Amino acid sequence: MKKNSRPISVIVEKTNTGYSAFVEELNIFSTALTIPQLYENLLEALNLYFEDESREFTTADIQLKIDLQQFFKYYKVLNSKFLANRIGMNPTLLSQYVSGVKKPSQKQNQKIIDGIQMIGKELAELSLVL
Repeated sequence: MKKNSRPISVIVEKTNTGYSAFVEELNIFSTALTIPQLYENLLEALNLYFEDESREFTTADIQLKIDLQQFFKYYKVLNSKFLANRIGMNPTLLSQYVSGVKKPSQKQNQKIIDGIQMIGKELAELSLVL
């Protein structure tokens, strides 16, 4: 099996029936009701596409690109006010980014992504006491 050198960028959009995904550079499409199902469907599509090259893909090989509004609609466990406070951003400004009223600059976008990833890392490292 060949190792994949870089993650494949996948554009994700919300649809009336769930989510759609598009790998522009490869002309691969997929749909699903949820994000986890979308990962499964994308893996199947990618592995079929590269079947003759003996390449095997995992979720680590996929980088989903989703806009802020869809992110907060799907991951309701994280609210924009909490994130804004964690990253030192005005909550009203982040709310405007999330609602689509304003578009974040590249620097602000990176700050938001870094904050989300920091919270995700913290959650992944947690151990709950029962």
